[in-house]
Amino acid sequence: MISRRDIPNLLTVLRILLVGPVIWLLAEERYGQALLVFAIAGVSDGLDGYLAKRNGWITRLGSFLDPLADKMLLVGSYVALGWTGLLPVWLVLLILGRDLVIVSGALAFHLLVGRFEAEPTAISKINTFTQIVLVLLVVSGELVAGIPTTAIEAVTFCVVVTTIASGVGYVWAWSQRAHRVSREDRTR
Repeated sequence: MISRRDIPNLLTVLRILLVGPVIWLLAEERYGQALLVFAIAGVSDGLDGYLAKRNGWITRLGSFLDPLADKMLLVGSYVALGWTGLLPVWLVLLILGRDLVIVSGALAFHLLVGRFEAEPTAISKINTFTQIVLVLLVVSGELVAGIPTTAIEAVTFCVVVTTIASGVGYVWAWSQRAHRVSREDRTR
């Protein structure tokens, strides 16, 4: 039976279900509709987090599904925008490469070192924010004239810098953590 406690997870599932329509609308160059669905997904993200924290409805499932939904929405949007030529392919590959490094590192850590707890870093949160802003700028630029190319270029630069910095940051942090665990195991 579904209870109020399940609302944040249901909102997260809704966000996951909206990924396909966002990608399809972007690929079909239906930018107004894509922006609307992207906005609905964004509101559901804010609302599920607010409800979970405010009411103590935080669950292990939610802590896994929420970042997965965010990642699916952003990566899907970047791939679609790269496919349509609105974002450079090298940028899409950089973002996919960073995510692949993070997932591979998390898996390796879990298999070789021990239990893995994912905690987003400050730079990773900034990276997510700049990625969202870039998607919104690029899509909005297709709807209304007047968005300066310099603004898109500046945000693209921020996405590149934060993508690299967050990827390197995760590798560094996990390496240090793995080294610390290894040293503790040897002293026992």
